[in-house]
Amino acid sequence: MTLPDETRRQIQSTIDSDRVVLFMKGNRHAPQCGFSAQVIQLLNLHLDDYTTVDVLQDPAVREGIKDFSNWPTIPQLYVGGEFIGGCDIITELQQDGELKAAVAPK
Repeated sequence: MTLPDETRRQIQSTIDSDRVVLFMKGNRHAPQCGFSAQVIQLLNLHLDDYTTVDVLQDPAVREGIKDFSNWPTIPQLYVGGEFIGGCDIITELQQDGELKAAVAPK
């Protein structure tokens, strides 16, 4: 699937809007899948504030973020405009003691 320019701009604008942005199913207070819930739980250990985007609210973003990042699953975490990864990578970073530094303000 080719990512429409409008959707690409929307996703990029969202990523640029905050240092830490999580594209997920549901929201921070009501995750709608176990993987999103797990990433929220890990981020909450290290951050008081970050942006979440409920991909269930916009089918174009839900599919578009996969093309944007070239990553097939949701959730997807961006820090400082860079794609970090999905649930497995975030969990691994936490287990390795690297997540705190990865999301810490620079």
